[in-house]
Amino acid sequence: MTDRAAMPELFTWEFATDPYPAYAWLREHSPVHRTTLPSGVEAWLVTRYGDAREALADPRLSKNPVHHAESPGARGKTGIPGERSADLMTHLLNIDPPDHTRLRRLVSKAFTPRRVALFEPRVRQLTDRFVDGFAARGEADLIHEFAFPLPIYAICDLLGVPAEDQDDFRDWAGMMIRHGGGPRGGVARSVKRMRAYLVELIHRKRAELTAGAPAGAGGGAGDDLISGLIRASDHGEHLTENEAAAMAFILLFAGFETTVNLIGNGMHTLLTHPGPRAELQASLARGESALLESAVEELLRHDGPVELATWRYATSALTIGGQQVAAGDPVLVVLAAADRDPARFTEPDTVNLARADNPHLGYGHGIHYCLGAPLARLEARTALATLLTRLPDLRLAADPADLRWRGGLIMRGLRTLPVAFTPGAAQAN
Repeated sequence: MTDRAAMPELFTWEFATDPYPAYAWLREHSPVHRTTLPSGVEAWLVTRYGDAREALADPRLSKNPVHHAESPGARGKTGIPGERSADLMTHLLNIDPPDHTRLRRLVSKAFTPRRVALFEPRVRQLTDRFVDGFAARGEADLIHEFAFPLPIYAICDLLGVPAEDQDDFRDWAGMMIRHGGGPRGGVARSVKRMRAYLVELIHRKRAELTAGAPAGAGGGAGDDLISGLIRASDHGEHLTENEAAAMAFILLFAGFETTVNLIGNGMHTLLTHPGPRAELQASLARGESALLESAVEELLRHDGPVELATWRYATSALTIGGQQVAAGDPVLVVLAAADRDPARFTEPDTVNLARADNPHLGYGHGIHYCLGAPLARLEARTALATLLTRLPDLRLAADPADLRWRGGLIMRGLRTLPVAFTPGAAQAN
């Protein structure tokens, strides 16, 4: 029997700052826990690693909201804000096989190791460009001036958004990640504007493909992801216009906010753990790459960008971790709790950048494993290496207790990350 008196309060601002003690309590006392979310929706939280890994791969837990036995008061309160009203529901995070298999196959070619490796020079160019923007000042906000713009412009390039339109995407994305911190209705308006733009861009690229426009001409039909989706659709893959727009939307949404938080949370961890940070800087100074690669994985595990996996709904009654879950119930797998489970990770609260046995769930598991993980890892490696080598005395310019984390259920990320450094040390690579 769960001792409710001892149970920590969930979803407060104090919880957002450091949810890990509460997750440790849940793992021990109520590992599959039914709770009422701030939105009013009732859902199960799965917190142990073994249960989480099984739940992420269980086909009885559907991604399709049609299976949610929602009450009238909970209608429209699951999923990504604004996607329902903008008719952008038919994307990879909301569908099951066989449609999921078909759509994932169409976009997976854009994220092969070879394609991502070819994108590395552009990511390096962007990281240096943003550091150049604040290097002479000796101070910066690493969220707004670095971690936020880097993945926005990178994913825009990958999708094929023309350079002259990418600032609009930055504005829309900025509204979307405020999680209620902007004007009322701002998120929904931004999502609708993004959808309208994506539909128009798909029409334009289809016309250019038909006319045989040269690759890259004014954002024309080239070797970009939207052009690839159009080609696949025109060759019998049956991709509807709405599916194409929804696919571009979710790749943009999932491809930028997770990376913003990975870079921001990762740098926060390094700045507040001087020992591991010094080890990584010494390794980078020797021209090594192995510690950088394992460091990204450890930062993903220790304080990753996705706190809870996206929504799942039980299609039939099932048991998770000994707990009966009814058909129609929402299930949220708490990645942040699972990745600090002492039953799976040795000293899970310790930052060990060289951790070898590290099968974290930071990018999920099963058929919904994050498609863009290779690109996010590339951006994180490049970002961390650039900051730690160009700004060797980088330091936090605020009391860690004063930092504020963004509200929101799925993602975990800082609102700001103020830093200071010696301007003269910020030399380009």
